[in-house]
Amino acid sequence: MITTRSNLVRAVEVNAEVRHVPPRSVHPGNPPPVAKSAGSQREEIMKRVAAFKAHQQRAIRDREQYATAVLSRMKATLRTWS
Repeated sequence: MITTRSNLVRAVEVNAEVRHVPPRSVHPGNPPPVAKSAGSQREEIMKRVAAFKAHQQRAIRDREQYATAVLSRMKATLRTWS
């Protein structure tokens, strides 16, 4: 079995072509991206954090409402069995 595996490994050739991509040159029609100022980055981060917190609060409310609904259905079912 070992000789079969080694023969199989020898029979397999890997032909991989590596492409060289030249660096992008900067032309007047193609300016480099301008970095945002620190203040605008801070504002964007604060907006994203606020949106995330609002999303988390909605998820918490929805989860609590769902849990309350399930518990009330369970209690109603237990009352009918009693």
